[in-house]
Amino acid sequence: MASNERASQIVFFDLETTVPKKAGQRFWVLEFGAILVCPRRLAELESYCTLIRPGDLSAVALRSGRSGGITRGAVANAPHFEEVADKIFDIMDGRIWAGHNIQRFDCVRIKEAFAAASRPAPLPVGTIDSLGVLTQKFGRRAGNMKMATLAEYFGLGQQKHRSLDDVRMNMEVLKHCATVMFLESSLLGMVNNECRVTPNIMTRSRTAMNSLKEKWHTCSSVTTRSSKGKLRCREEETSRKSPATTTTSLGYHRAVPYTRQRAHFIQLHSSS
Repeated sequence: MASNERASQIVFFDLETTVPKKAGQRFWVLEFGAILVCPRRLAELESYCTLIRPGDLSAVALRSGRSGGITRGAVANAPHFEEVADKIFDIMDGRIWAGHNIQRFDCVRIKEAFAAASRPAPLPVGTIDSLGVLTQKFGRRAGNMKMATLAEYFGLGQQKHRSLDDVRMNMEVLKHCATVMFLESSLLGMVNNECRVTPNIMTRSRTAMNSLKEKWHTCSSVTTRSSKGKLRCREEETSRKSPATTTTSLGYHRAVPYTRQRAHFIQLHSSS
């Protein structure tokens, strides 16, 4: 495989580990899962998942507090990290790493595991942490932005806390967030385009805006969780004296046009 092609591929990955109970105790990797993705089509090229037996088996609970969680019995006969290190290195090295909260957790744990095995750790050409990306782009409309919260927000079910399942859920969450942001951007564009009409067709804008407002309110994820900022358009002159403006519930400002026929009718009506 050409190096430039490999460097353009994204590998979504997730680790399941023990949780140290005392200071000084280490994290043991219990499961590794990864999906190699083509960024052009988001097509799955390869997947790999394995349980891993820790050096200290007593660090794993006999029973998991989570449904479907990893127990001591599940990893008792699993390969040690040294036995799967080459495969993990091959799928990770020289590619773009992606995952949820990987910069603070998964990337650190991978490096620690390879160092403990006296192996050179794989290196990414780039990192996409969906926690940071979604917090910045999508906002905290989904609460604390944990994977379980995001999955509940989009109705994707409960997080299973198993590596490959969590990777697939992460990819689905990203797709849903991207779709919502695309639709919001499209709706805002429709509002702005509706604002920039010519004076000759200004009289139809009220009907068009009412129709657009109805469409806007049918999508609760857009209306109830949208940003607090208002949309504004540039004022349009329809006469030498600017008429009063009206404001819709969307914060949209548009000019009310005067026509000579309208002005003439008002004059005749007042004189009678």
